[in-house]
Amino acid sequence: MTTGAKPLVSLLDVRKFFGNWEVLRGVSFEVHRGEVVCLIGPSGSGKTTLVRCINHLEKINSGRILVDGELIGYRERGGRLIEDSEKRIAARRQKIGMVFQRFNLFPHLTALENITVAPVRVQGREPAQVDSEALDLLARVKLADKAHNYPSQLSGGQQQRVAIARALAMKPAVMLFDEPTSALDPETVGEVLDVMKALAESGTTMIVVTHEMGFAREVADRVVMMDQGAVVEIGAASQIFTAPVEERTRMFLKALR
Repeated sequence: MTTGAKPLVSLLDVRKFFGNWEVLRGVSFEVHRGEVVCLIGPSGSGKTTLVRCINHLEKINSGRILVDGELIGYRERGGRLIEDSEKRIAARRQKIGMVFQRFNLFPHLTALENITVAPVRVQGREPAQVDSEALDLLARVKLADKAHNYPSQLSGGQQQRVAIARALAMKPAVMLFDEPTSALDPETVGEVLDVMKALAESGTTMIVVTHEMGFAREVADRVVMMDQGAVVEIGAASQIFTAPVEERTRMFLKALR
């Protein structure tokens, strides 16, 4: 992990409502460049909603989310937040890679085409260069021999690795993972986690929602424990898993053993 004075991602008193239900209750923390932060906690604690807010797939009701010093989804006018234009939101979203629970690959495109379509169409980059980089990414996720396979010809784990390569192709500043192994068969979980471990070792900034406690213990620089829409505890992975401060964290981890 490489840290600097200026965080790459800042969440400041983020609040989100679904109707009368406050699903995020004043969430604040920072993520520095090169850091891996894992979000843990029971189902329904707000983890998925939080990462979707970072990408502005969900709109926040108050607070601030900044990536690389820029507000995501909003601009400030007179101390108030006003939703940004779709064009500016799309431009800033390019700094944020997202890997979902479900792979969301285009079924009519090959693995290679799934990776290249956004850099060419959205970023306007040269197709030949993008193709070369996409092949390198497929090799990086150990799928060099699957470039011309369609999603239906790939296992769930292979599809998720293509999805990771697709997100990396946009050269994002931060990668968000929303329980990337939850939809996989047990035998394919390890191959996706291995790719994520390699990304962490290469210095990729990552925010990971996960129920894989072994992965979080091994790879995370810091762990954020959430419950009922709030941050219960934040600490180094070694501290959270061996000597958590909060009773709620201890209860959650004990239930998983």
